[in-house]
Amino acid sequence: MAIKPRGKKLSLYKRVPKRYESVEPRKFIWLSLHTDSRSEAEAKAGPAWEQLVAGWEAKLAGDTSDAEQRFEAARELAEARGFRYMRVEKVAQLPTDELLDRIDAVPVRKGEPDLREAAALLGGAKESEITITRALELYWNLAREKTLGKSADQVRKWENPRKKAIKTFVTVVGDKPISEITGDDMLDFRSWWLDRIESEGLSPGSANKDLIHLGDVLKTVNKMKRLNLVLPLSDLSFKEGEAAPRPPFSDAWIRDKILEPGALDGLNEDARYILLAMINTGARPSELAALSASQIRLDSNVPHISIEPVVRQLKSANARRVIPLCGISLEAMRVRPDGFPRYSDSSASLSATVNKYLRANGLMETPKHSLYGLRHSFEDRLLAAGVDERIRRDLMGHALDRERYGKGASLRHLQSIIQPTAL
Repeated sequence: MAIKPRGKKLSLYKRVPKRYESVEPRKFIWLSLHTDSRSEAEAKAGPAWEQLVAGWEAKLAGDTSDAEQRFEAARELAEARGFRYMRVEKVAQLPTDELLDRIDAVPVRKGEPDLREAAALLGGAKESEITITRALELYWNLAREKTLGKSADQVRKWENPRKKAIKTFVTVVGDKPISEITGDDMLDFRSWWLDRIESEGLSPGSANKDLIHLGDVLKTVNKMKRLNLVLPLSDLSFKEGEAAPRPPFSDAWIRDKILEPGALDGLNEDARYILLAMINTGARPSELAALSASQIRLDSNVPHISIEPVVRQLKSANARRVIPLCGISLEAMRVRPDGFPRYSDSSASLSATVNKYLRANGLMETPKHSLYGLRHSFEDRLLAAGVDERIRRDLMGHALDRERYGKGASLRHLQSIIQPTAL
């Protein structure tokens, strides 16, 4: 490293290391130290060279196919040049003198500005899209202070609920960029949880924990990566112990809206036929999604489905049951005699998919309705027809408040009960 006079000031003169030849076209560097004092120049030379090297390193890091790494490199390059990285729209709003400082800092080679430096200093670097699962990967490092002092087992227990929340959310809405998460996505996730609270007897606290952990991950990444996103994470929690049941669809709404020819054509076929199968069986969406060909018995004297633990565990022993197929539900199962392969391994996204479609196409009777309301509608029709409580609970897979005696109603008897109420 040499300090030489250049004009009236002293400059640093040094060969460019081979490592940086791909990002620095000059063979030698003249770097003004803005002083004529030898001692002051010697004090400035080391930090000035380090800053120059930091810029080259940032450029090298940006020479990659990884969009996220390229953007980080642009941010680091801006910092190496003494500026904070800002998006181009923010740069355009800077006071004139600050904007000119950034423009003047862009190196010009043979009359052409260095485009990589210009992108870093003027905010033109393209930001990478951070997906939901990528956000979790980034979160572990960004939130590492939260694990200080924890044992390996404590760290595992801290990580697991966050992994679970992200995995469930991705199953419901997909692994989309976090910048594309919408209010509807969050409502779909909330609806998915509400269905589980109602059908599986889970506490609202379980849902709230998922919402809290999901929010923690997304908010931390948004803040620490300086994404400045407006995430729709507020007003989603459940009141503890106050999970209100979803209202049933009226028979008129089902007939005139949901079953109107063409109304469900835009819904994927498996989801469509699961919806139709719910109408006259009252089965849970997850129970229908798990049906195997052996559980769909169309050749029986009484066509029916058998809810049993073949693919998944049942919610409870009471959930094991047989349900006759009548009306539109029988027609749906005739189209899907082998089950619903799209959702057979996981039905987590099923309710969200259907609810989103119904909402977008004006098929929700009220904002409080959801797919699960079709199950309630089935039970209400049985109640209105004066069906005995034991039979209603057997068909719905509910527990009975007293001991069960006998085998219950036969398939033929159940068919004779459901058929008059079927849509």
